Amino acid sequence: MKSILVIGMGKFGRHLAERMQEFGNDVMIADANEEVVERLVPIFKDSHIGDCTDETVLRSLGINNFDICFVAIGENFQSSLVITALLKKLGARHVVAKADHDIQAELLKTIGADEVVYPDLDIVEKIAVKYNSDNVFDFIELTPEYAIYEIAVNPSWIGKTIADLGVRRKYLINIIAVKKDNILDAAPGADYTFSAGDHIIVIGKASDVIKMASKD
Repeated sequence: MKSILVIGMGKFGRHLAERMQEFGNDVMIADANEEVVERLVPIFKDSHIGDCTDETVLRSLGINNFDICFVAIGENFQSSLVITALLKKLGARHVVAKADHDIQAELLKTIGADEVVYPDLDIVEKIAVKYNSDNVFDFIELTPEYAIYEIAVNPSWIGKTIADLGVRRKYLINIIAVKKDNILDAAPGADYTFSAGDHIIVIGKASDVIKMASKD
């Protein structure tokens, strides 16, 4: 369990705070909008109304007690910069800030953000990958080049084993699991025989996986 502070109760901040709390963490929310915070009081027992660009307000929250501080402000980037800088000044252990563009990310990192996230760009990327091929169901980016994908098994694979297909050599990907009817078979052996309805969880370069998933 971690102690979490989420500053900014827009759509992203609110959903982030809710999920972190659902995972069993202690979550405090903060926003300058009194009406917004009051609506969320029934959900978050630790709710704070205040302008977090004010150092006195931030100091009152006990910043060094939080494992992670999220700056989830989207509409006012100047406020995001000020809050991020103040959090580091006050001894925040780990600051994660939201950005919409690369230049914002660079500025946030320059003033001390430990991590920068691009929620809007991440969603766009996920949608683009998913709908680029009917056989891609989900993916998790590991680096700009590599990711883990869930894809449908090619019909030509049915009745054949992993060894028969030479997946790693031929397609330059690694199969790390097979899923059928929502049951996961982790680390299937080379003798695993594919059947209709199988999904495979693979790790590889986006270009290689998409190329393979697009084959009939």
